[in-house]
Amino acid sequence: MTLLKFSFGFLFLFAIACNSSKETTSDNSNMTSVETQNEQKMMNAGFKKGVVVYSNEEGDCPYTIKLEQEDTYYDPINLEESYKTDGEKVWFQFNPLRRMNRCVKANPVFVSEIQKRAE
Repeated sequence: MTLLKFSFGFLFLFAIACNSSKETTSDNSNMTSVETQNEQKMMNAGFKKGVVVYSNEEGDCPYTIKLEQEDTYYDPINLEESYKTDGEKVWFQFNPLRRMNRCVKANPVFVSEIQKRAE
């Protein structure tokens, strides 16, 4: 009789443990799908995913925005002070400018919209 109670208790605890991990996995997948939907929404609206990069090298632009998926850099001529943080992840829209480059690695752009990413 004691063995039966022990077996029942063990199975009960095992069932509870399995159920809690399923809920956690479900919550994580919901969070991922929401993030994916937000990312898709921003890209459909014409935003690019970028990272602000600071450089103090001679002849280099002090702040550029690097596209996250590519090795392309842009020199934002109107970047606000609040975004001038190395490594700041942003969503941004821009218009290319037809003017002389201020640095070798980046093309000048006018940032029309910019938002910090929550990632």
